[in-house]
Amino acid sequence: MKIAIVFGTRPEAIKMAPIVKECEKRKLDFVTIVTAQHREMLDQKLEVFGIVPDYDLDIMQANQDLFYVTSSVINEMKPILMKEKPDVILVQGDTTTTFATSLAAFYLKIPVGHVEAGLRTWNKYNPFPEEINRQLTTRLADFHFAPTEWSKKNLLNEGVDESKIFITGNTVIDALLMIVDPNYKFEDKLLNEIDYKNRKVILLTSHRRENFGEPMRQTFSACRHLVETNSDVELIYPVHPNPNVQKMANEILQGVERIHLIEPLDYRPFVQLMNKAYLIMTDSGGVQEEAPTLGKPVLVLRKTTERPEAIEVGTAKLVGTDKDVIIEEAQKLLSDKSAYLEMSTKANPYGDGKAAERIVNIVLEKL
Repeated sequence: MKIAIVFGTRPEAIKMAPIVKECEKRKLDFVTIVTAQHREMLDQKLEVFGIVPDYDLDIMQANQDLFYVTSSVINEMKPILMKEKPDVILVQGDTTTTFATSLAAFYLKIPVGHVEAGLRTWNKYNPFPEEINRQLTTRLADFHFAPTEWSKKNLLNEGVDESKIFITGNTVIDALLMIVDPNYKFEDKLLNEIDYKNRKVILLTSHRRENFGEPMRQTFSACRHLVETNSDVELIYPVHPNPNVQKMANEILQGVERIHLIEPLDYRPFVQLMNKAYLIMTDSGGVQEEAPTLGKPVLVLRKTTERPEAIEVGTAKLVGTDKDVIIEEAQKLLSDKSAYLEMSTKANPYGDGKAAERIVNIVLEKL
């Protein structure tokens, strides 16, 4: 039996790396195919996990749009899949690479296993295009590796055969536990010199397309207010390379004392920074899953989330992008110790670090 493992972006690489490593450990017959939908960020993760892909489509180009990415993945994937003839293709999450690869596999009648299946907001434009990518991938997939009971219920409600759904936990926890190191030393001098024990360090990530413009302005203004009104707070923001993000960040946050705008971090130092931070504010999906394992409260800077488990358990709170709401919720965690402990001591609902092992076991058993 041959397995094809396909991914193309930074988050996919992180979440598929544990599966690649599990296949390596068991000496299975598999090929790794990367589309390089995101080139530089993908390469960083390949290096961190020591993964050398068998095929690299290298599709990324300047100012690429969804039409280009979708058609390129389908066209470039066809000859590889026809040559390798895998018995199953594993894809992850909600990217255009994931959807387009699943469509190519369907055209060639190759079974698809969808890692992190069943996440939903039921808002087709939020997040865009991810929500529809994951819904379409569900329609094309043959095996649905749902991270939680909630995601399984979503699939059942959409008519997916229960015998094809498997609750595995999320592979991002596997990756996190592979990387986290309490004794880690940053290469960046600034990050090493920050007093994490006596300062309340807020780690900010903000990059989502639907937050460009006024929502991001509100978010950054709230962050500036929190730092300026709390003398023991420092904020670290690895600024996303998108020009829309960089322009707004520089306009509102640059030059403010105790706000550090830094280059995007590789996965390894980013995990360590999460581990050292006091509070995390993010519009990222993966961070919502990772932070609870490290005991860090998360304020989700989005109107919707396809990861409500953390909200329900209480490790994360959906605060949106309104400046006043963000300030109120963050200030509560900065000044109220009981509120902080209430969020930081809950168990992570996304898994125990053995998701990749479960997924590979299921693939071997079912095929």
